[in-house]
Amino acid sequence: MNSEAKRSQTANSSFTMDDFAKALEKHDYQFQKGQVVHGKVFQLDHDGAYVDIGGKSSAFIPRDEASLRAVTDLSEVLPMQEDLEFLIIREQDAEGQVTLSRKQLEIQHIWERLAQMQENSQTVPVRVTGVNKGGVTVDLQSLRGFIPRSHLIERDNLEALKGQTLTAGFLEVDRNNKKLILSQRLASRSSNFSLLEIGQLVEGKVTGIKPFGVFIDLDGVSALLHIKQVSQKFIESLDKVFQIGQPIKAVIIDLDEGKGRVALSTRVLENFPGEVLENMDEVMASAEARANRANQKAAE
Repeated sequence: MNSEAKRSQTANSSFTMDDFAKALEKHDYQFQKGQVVHGKVFQLDHDGAYVDIGGKSSAFIPRDEASLRAVTDLSEVLPMQEDLEFLIIREQDAEGQVTLSRKQLEIQHIWERLAQMQENSQTVPVRVTGVNKGGVTVDLQSLRGFIPRSHLIERDNLEALKGQTLTAGFLEVDRNNKKLILSQRLASRSSNFSLLEIGQLVEGKVTGIKPFGVFIDLDGVSALLHIKQVSQKFIESLDKVFQIGQPIKAVIIDLDEGKGRVALSTRVLENFPGEVLENMDEVMASAEARANRANQKAAE
């Protein structure tokens, strides 16, 4: 290779290295998408605002990313020279400018709050915004949620629910997939749950008979009367003792609100083993006095 060719190759490669160094200089690697940064707005224009976040070049927040609510005056939500938090939604462009959002940050905070509420089994008011055959769509703190038909108290006339505010509990809060599934029945169960306590005599209706026990509905709360808690006497088949829709009085012997579990007993109401099997009507008629006696015995 002659000396001229060598010189031009060196010139080319040094140009490339220089170029690379300049590009590196321009790019600010401390700012990544998804990062929360502090900054101050120093200029407003029609499309948004310029923000100093301490980088090599200023950042930009588009008008529709300024707030969750509709904005007419940007200065109301982006006061000048005030230290504010922003979320980086787009990394640097060719000019080294990152794009910011306050709106996405607010949405992030809402998801975090809702996840916390789900953990604490809290309920929330939601407004019904639409109806489809699977259930209803709802608005919850600006997020779109869904209540499946099976989790609504009114399941037949969904159209009538439009515009109404319902109290709902959380079935699924999944920020990554933007999934927010709620339940009105869960909320009603939760408010009814707070009225229950161990030792209390409750009345409900038989909704299911299984080999291991009987399911009883207590105003929206599902409770289990286990086969061993029906009588002090051995039972071969619960089908012979109970029927669907039958009213039953029983004593609560265990409660677990987190798992939505209520355990009942009619066994504690018996005066002698097998009385529930031989004379259910008599046990039910005097259930209150029998429950009081059982509770006094338990307290001794």
